[in-house]
Amino acid sequence: MITINENYLKLQASYLFSDIAKRVASFQENNPDKDVIKLGIGDVTKGLTPASIKAFHEAVDEMAEDTTFRGYGPEQGYDFLREAIAVNDFQSRGAQIAADEIFVSDGAKCDSGNIQEIFSQDIKIAIPDPVYPVYLDTNVMAGRTGLFEEGRYEGLVYLNSTKDNNFVPALPSEKVDLIYLCFPNNPTGSTISKEELKTWVDYAKKNKALILFDAAYEAFIQDESLPKSIFEIEGAREVAIEFRSFSKSAGFTGTRCAYTVVPKECVAYDKDGNTHSLHALWNRRHCTKFNGVSYPVQKAAAAIYTAEGKAQTKALIDYYMKNADAVCKTMDELGYSYVGGKNSPYIWVDGKIDSWEFFDMLLNKAGVVCTPGAGFGKCGNGYIRISAFNSHEKVAEAMERLKAALR
Repeated sequence: MITINENYLKLQASYLFSDIAKRVASFQENNPDKDVIKLGIGDVTKGLTPASIKAFHEAVDEMAEDTTFRGYGPEQGYDFLREAIAVNDFQSRGAQIAADEIFVSDGAKCDSGNIQEIFSQDIKIAIPDPVYPVYLDTNVMAGRTGLFEEGRYEGLVYLNSTKDNNFVPALPSEKVDLIYLCFPNNPTGSTISKEELKTWVDYAKKNKALILFDAAYEAFIQDESLPKSIFEIEGAREVAIEFRSFSKSAGFTGTRCAYTVVPKECVAYDKDGNTHSLHALWNRRHCTKFNGVSYPVQKAAAAIYTAEGKAQTKALIDYYMKNADAVCKTMDELGYSYVGGKNSPYIWVDGKIDSWEFFDMLLNKAGVVCTPGAGFGKCGNGYIRISAFNSHEKVAEAMERLKAALR
């Protein structure tokens, strides 16, 4: 008989964002006359930049002609995009990343979930709490955890991120093999300094561990003293893999384009202690299970790095950060403490009550959707995440509704 992967049965009943969607759908069904403003899921609302759209159209036209048509492209991505990424995102900041260390994909979420396939089952994993659910759930699916007990999975090392440590977790007190870090953080919006990040790189080198660094929100960093890449830190090339995305920075949530950086010095070990190139292993996995991002999408992504594209993308970031500023000012006015919103599109608000209770109150009293912090882990209870991804008009209206509901 056909049997299932029973690790899936350990997963909680529903994925966080589908839970939210069901509650919102129920509210709208019962209140068809009420307009709901969504500041929950991190989905952008502004269209693609003119530079990307122009490149998109030109690439589609090329695909219509036999002489310029392209079939299967390189699984790792076209050289024109990989080279633009290497120069603009890394070399310009002193991080020596080569084009052939970049793997273009259809999403940082996919890559951060798929990367765990190349590691053994018995590794010890450290995951922040609160945490982006994909890091956690994909390792549950792979069988690297025990059962879910009292809000946490057995067998994992949880890195508490709380107000006491400014939402930057301390190094684990026990030896771990694989570490997930995300800065600017999703969900809290917190950032990490170069000095703090260096302690993680040093820990990984000392313990022969690997850091999976999610930098999907680096474009929102306004403070130039903060690192945008872990590869700005000395020694990181040996112990880190970085994930990035064009989804939030350039509006590619529906277009799908991202990339993962795996330096050639980055290694892991077999059971006998011999080293193996993670670059080679990821390349093998990528070529076997992925057929590449479409040519028009990659041309649109490459246009982000033109002079026009850079200016237009910066305008997008500024637009959303203006929304974040409006949320922060409202929280200040209402007397709620928060983190994020300064170098991140997310504002992590201390709701002073249970997360889901606060979520339901905002939905029912203000018609505003946020994300309950409890859905991101035990340390998230009592908090909500507010997203800056919406129009100025909708955010302004949402803030007025919050003021009326919370005063």
